[in-house]
Amino acid sequence: MTFSMQLSDDQRDLIDWSRRFATEVMRPAAEDADEREEVPWGVVEEAAKIGLYSWDAMAQMSGDPSGLSLSLLAEELFWGDAGTAMVMFGTNLAVGGLLSAGTGDQIAEWAPQMYGDAAEPQVAAFCVSEPEAGSDVSNLRTRARYDERTDEWVINGQKAWITNGGIASTHVVVAAVEPELKARGQATFIIPEGISGIQSTRKIKKLGLKASHTADVFFDEVRVPGRCLLGGRDKLRERLARAREGTRTSTQNAMQTFELTRPIVGAQALGIARASYDYALDYAKNRVAFGRPIIENQAIAFTLADMRTEIDAARLLVHRAAWMGRNGQPFAGGEGSMSKLKASEVAVWAAERAVQILGGAGYSRDHPVERFYRDAKIYTIFEGTSEIQRLVISRALSGVHIR
Repeated sequence: MTFSMQLSDDQRDLIDWSRRFATEVMRPAAEDADEREEVPWGVVEEAAKIGLYSWDAMAQMSGDPSGLSLSLLAEELFWGDAGTAMVMFGTNLAVGGLLSAGTGDQIAEWAPQMYGDAAEPQVAAFCVSEPEAGSDVSNLRTRARYDERTDEWVINGQKAWITNGGIASTHVVVAAVEPELKARGQATFIIPEGISGIQSTRKIKKLGLKASHTADVFFDEVRVPGRCLLGGRDKLRERLARAREGTRTSTQNAMQTFELTRPIVGAQALGIARASYDYALDYAKNRVAFGRPIIENQAIAFTLADMRTEIDAARLLVHRAAWMGRNGQPFAGGEGSMSKLKASEVAVWAAERAVQILGGAGYSRDHPVERFYRDAKIYTIFEGTSEIQRLVISRALSGVHIR
């Protein structure tokens, strides 16, 4: 069996395609979207028009045997502008929840609707986190009860820090159906457009990713048809029965989604890190101080060398985890968490180094590195904090339930 790290022609074409879009469409709109803290719908519409933002594109990239295509796309788009890219990848996360829990028929019905079409693109939201259940997703208070009379599920509760929350056409919601079973008593539901009882009264003001809409979402007696239970009622009954008997069940859908998407989240952070490095490198080559470009100063050159090394090392971890996830290899050593942990911390570090290389200019809004710095920080927090990633890795290594 041969080993190769050579990208395929299709993958190189994907990089060229997405990088051109990031350069020509995303970057010119990035500063204004960040300043106004509003979704740049024009950019999303352009992505939909060229097929970059669509279920067809997502399905094709998800089918890549190497598992790398989505990571390659994420790195390029988040290199373009992390806030705008997060709007689009918020939908991908919701689709990930659908793919991990839904039946083939449910995927075929709902996945295309999450993106809308080229004429009228839509976004979707994956609703898991709550005010009292951020990292502790086993302690959800959002409840779903089944109404036998109408064959409907009734959902009540609050979700917090939801990307695309409230503006989404489709919400994928994880709720407890038997709270006493903790994570094993949860189920995932799809709430299509037009269902009453969903409210989003507060858009969250954030440090970074300001072009991305983040909000709390409230569910008040939200009624969805029985078919909106992902996986179906028979499968849920079987899983709950095993859980009541104490039989080990598979990881809950929310955690399955997060495990599989951690390399993609790592690739997003990687894009910000690379944007920071690229800008700092270009600046160092052209900024003259004491009669010479500052890159000729060893301190600057060594910092840039470290930045490039750390980014490349993080990319290797991301690509390994993406390949493992696509090919059904278990993250026995916490490889998914390793990729997200390393890439997120490199992103924060690289963005901070870029600000330092630019000095006072880097601290101003005259240069984008201050935005990169703000955008990067969330990656050590959401989709599992750095501390949670270290917990996952340490448990994998030791086999001991570490508290």
